[in-house]
Amino acid sequence: MPFNSRFIGIAAGWVLIAVAIICGFLISKAEDFNLIFLAALVVLVGAMILYSFRFGYWQITCSRILLGCLFIFSGFVKGADPLGFQYRLEDYFIAFGTDWAIPFALPFAIIAITIEFLAGVLLLLNVCTRFTSWLVMVMMVFFTGLTLNDAISNPVPDCGCFGDAVKLTNWQTFYKNLVIDSLLMIVFLSRKRMRGWFKRGGEWLIAALALIGIVWFQVHCIRHLPVIDFSDWKAGKKMVVEDVKPVRIFLKYRNKDSGEEEVFLSPNYPFNDSTWLGKWEFVSQRVDDPNPRLHNLKIEDAERNDFTESILGNPGYQFILISSDLLKANPKGLKKAMSLGSDCQSNGIDFAILTASIPEEVEIVRSRLDYQPLIYYADDIELKIMVRSNPGLLLMQDGTILGKWHYNDILEFSEYSKEFEIQ
Repeated sequence: MPFNSRFIGIAAGWVLIAVAIICGFLISKAEDFNLIFLAALVVLVGAMILYSFRFGYWQITCSRILLGCLFIFSGFVKGADPLGFQYRLEDYFIAFGTDWAIPFALPFAIIAITIEFLAGVLLLLNVCTRFTSWLVMVMMVFFTGLTLNDAISNPVPDCGCFGDAVKLTNWQTFYKNLVIDSLLMIVFLSRKRMRGWFKRGGEWLIAALALIGIVWFQVHCIRHLPVIDFSDWKAGKKMVVEDVKPVRIFLKYRNKDSGEEEVFLSPNYPFNDSTWLGKWEFVSQRVDDPNPRLHNLKIEDAERNDFTESILGNPGYQFILISSDLLKANPKGLKKAMSLGSDCQSNGIDFAILTASIPEEVEIVRSRLDYQPLIYYADDIELKIMVRSNPGLLLMQDGTILGKWHYNDILEFSEYSKEFEIQ
């Protein structure tokens, strides 16, 4: 092959890889359906297939390393929060009418995370190249089809492919998979040209270590809390707005005779004028809230009175026990938490329980206690976001989360008092 033709061929291969990388970054700009971007990605995948036999060693290696790092990252962030991925799978089971599979959501989550992370390690270290290429190809065929369905029908708003670390819309997730597919075409169609770096024994050792490591990591995060908290309720975060700005309400009215419409800033409109009200009719209302929305939690008592601000914004130390379902809460963990609550009450420290259980179930639990804690109600989805544990514990002061604990890690009151100087 002439030098110029060879140079052009090598350059074209790197250009295609660069285009795939650039498209990966452009996904952040395409939140919804974008025909031009979608067509460009489909053409990119096709170009990778047509050009696959001309990619060189370093181009194949670069694509393989990029894919390996991406799969490792995706597996790690979900492995750090397997319960979060479990909840996402439950959403899918409900959306697809397979509620019978909900009890198996956690094992499915662990298996899926393990396979994804393992595939990433094998790709990165060039282990079992032919098997790994087929494994990743099967995975991507399935997930590309699934995310296309998600993008079109939107059964679940977030697939959770990167856990809570990176939030993507369903269309962005599908675009992301097409970018992965384009790089995968290079690796898969060149699999017979790739030679492993290790002998068979070394490959088995790497696979075994990766498998054991990711499974242990997930079990650790289930038995305690995520080693990296990507949620909105992470320790150190302020959960109340300090400088509260006034909320403005705009009201639109229409003249019954002329059809003229006019917008008023409440309460600056003649609502006390009966003559005016007789000529104008209400059309719609728009609320302009300039304050950031830090969470979706609403804390209520049995009479539906709102205690959200008073509990989260408590200027003193505030322990909050979280239990999405009190009857399913870990008995030993609940016992430790109740002992802590009793000690808090004795020392004048606020301790509240948040649950999504119905009042009848709350009374069953309350009847087993030696004291009467303050119990409030909240949506179970937000409670599961707050802490991946049932029960789980939060300590707050003046709206800031000081710490979070799994029920396996709940301490004695004296230990909290010493660590946080609780008086």
